[in-house]
Amino acid sequence: MAAIAPPQSRTAPQAQDTRWWRAPPRALKLLGPRGELAAALLFLSCLSAAALLACFYSGHTLDYGDAEAHLNIARRVFDSRTPGWRQIGTFWLPLPHLLILPFAQSDRLWRSGLAGAIPSALCFVFSGLMLFAAARRLLGGASAAAAALLTFALNPNLLYLQSIPMTEPMFFACVCALFYFAVRYCDTHAWRDVAAAGLCSCLASLARYEGWFLIPFASAYFLLAGGRARWKIALVFGAIASSGPLLWLFHNWWFWGDALEFYRGQYSAHSTYRRALASGAAPYQGDHSVRLAWLYYRSAAELCLGWPLILLGAAGTLCIFFRRELRALLLLLPAPLFYVWTLYSGGIPIFVPQLWPHAAYNTRYGLAALPFLALAVGALIARAPARLQRSAAALAVLAVMAPWLGSAGPSASICWTEAQASSIARRASTADAAAFLRAHYQPGDGILMSFGDLTGVLREAGIPLREALIQDNGGYWQAEIAGQTARIPEAWALTAAGDRVAEAVHSPSLAGAGFHCLDTVHERGAPTVQIYRHN
Repeated sequence: MAAIAPPQSRTAPQAQDTRWWRAPPRALKLLGPRGELAAALLFLSCLSAAALLACFYSGHTLDYGDAEAHLNIARRVFDSRTPGWRQIGTFWLPLPHLLILPFAQSDRLWRSGLAGAIPSALCFVFSGLMLFAAARRLLGGASAAAAALLTFALNPNLLYLQSIPMTEPMFFACVCALFYFAVRYCDTHAWRDVAAAGLCSCLASLARYEGWFLIPFASAYFLLAGGRARWKIALVFGAIASSGPLLWLFHNWWFWGDALEFYRGQYSAHSTYRRALASGAAPYQGDHSVRLAWLYYRSAAELCLGWPLILLGAAGTLCIFFRRELRALLLLLPAPLFYVWTLYSGGIPIFVPQLWPHAAYNTRYGLAALPFLALAVGALIARAPARLQRSAAALAVLAVMAPWLGSAGPSASICWTEAQASSIARRASTADAAAFLRAHYQPGDGILMSFGDLTGVLREAGIPLREALIQDNGGYWQAEIAGQTARIPEAWALTAAGDRVAEAVHSPSLAGAGFHCLDTVHERGAPTVQIYRHN
């Protein structure tokens, strides 16, 4: 008679699937939300570091003229003839320069450009983490949140901008954090989340001007989501968020006597445009034309984001309107709308290769729609059946990346292409002038010059900015330019064709200073740079 096997216990452990591709999801499930955030942090950190190092070692960290300017504005706060808060300037908002400042105190990091790239990379990691946390809370599924994160983080244009001293990653960090706290408030209804959201909005308004445009929309969101205390909540949020613009208006009034100096001052974009129009230049495309403003912004967004993301994001946007809890995503729409409005008002130009004047300029503004569209893709994935969400997320990310899968290296980025093409002449001119000064300049000689692209010459030559007398040094510079001083203590003058110092060197006011030209740098496509010295 055959032996009868004893019945197996119902509590006996089941055989575990040890296949390696199954381990990560199980591990994350055991760790819970913290494990998912840790995985997102690790992914973002590795991706950011790889992009930053690739950009640095290929020599493209300071291709953008704006990147050079942001780096040197932070440096001059402490390395200047007149160091202090005034050196933050007036046109560009202060937060990016304050984040760069601690790193810019290292001569090695400043000269290499890494002093500005490191804060951008850190902000990229933080923004991705906040976006993932908000998507996980709002969309529910890990697959939908992962699709949103990958769509955001793998964009080659954003990866380039996070590798250089630019302000977009810093703005994204503030906006994604604002979105996270706005989403969390709907669950907690806690005042601390209102205050945190207000602080993030305040910081966004000190990073880029579209942060100012965002404040009334975010205030309206808290007014609608605030329940019985909605007015009090909206007022508290608005008061905290508005402190950023108020601080900048006060800064401009205190140092320049005009609260709107950043808008209508000599170096503002508005004044530059008005001078160009007065000299006979053609108006920007989109100036007081809604159709052209939308066309040029849409074209820039297409280049930065790709049509697959735009189409998937549009489909995801329909899901937002069908689910009331997803309408918080509309908080991310004001940033792209801001650029359509500024194109219409003539505040900024955007040039794209496929439209007249067939150039690339400010194409990076198309990235403003990236956080919204990435989360809209996540919302679309969340609508799929649970058993299909992982596959749908993988297919969506592959579709979004399709426009760049055939390209390798930085050439996949229209932002890199724009920066590299527009800076070839400037970088060559800067390198030649820096080589001359490195060979002939002696510490303490002093240089009379204008702050701008020429500041890169001092950085490459290893000459501290305090050796230069620039327009931001106030009355000292004005007095020497006007020839109102008994003698010119600066032994050198560095000029670019058309700047104030170039005019002054040849004017009667400085004729007695005895400046004579020692070197002239001609590069096609860049202003002629001349180096003078007097006995």
